[in-house]
Amino acid sequence: MDVERTSLPGIGLRHVFTTRRGRQLGVVSHHTGRRDLVIYDKEDPDTCVVSVALSDEEANALAELLGTGRVVERLSELHRQVEGLVTDQIPIAPGSPYAGRTLGDTQTRTRTGASIVAVVRDGQVIASPRPDFVFSADDVVVAVGTDEGTAAVADILAGG
Repeated sequence: MDVERTSLPGIGLRHVFTTRRGRQLGVVSHHTGRRDLVIYDKEDPDTCVVSVALSDEEANALAELLGTGRVVERLSELHRQVEGLVTDQIPIAPGSPYAGRTLGDTQTRTRTGASIVAVVRDGQVIASPRPDFVFSADDVVVAVGTDEGTAAVADILAGG
């Protein structure tokens, strides 16, 4: 699927794609951080029919709703395609040296070859956490790699 990216001078960026049924949907990301979900007129793709302004929290919730299932689905597909690839769910225990520290501090990818692809916090999935993501006690980390790699991630998160 092609996503058209357009710079909007003084506003930000617009990303638009066309659905299978010919409807154009887009997201306008403002320089201020606000995001608008937009639906364009089917007959006149230059005319916006509906625009919904989303707060950061709302945009993140929508992204999780739309993306979380796909992340799990893609991981499952990778398991079927790549022998030796495993996914492990690793809890951050209250005594973990990484509770309150960032993903980047763990250096797990460099140290183990495994990747942390998601974190589950309070029942919500945070897909593709960035290096500045701060772990909390009781988070559950989703790591992908070899058995040895994911076991090493678990060791790092438990003891440093």
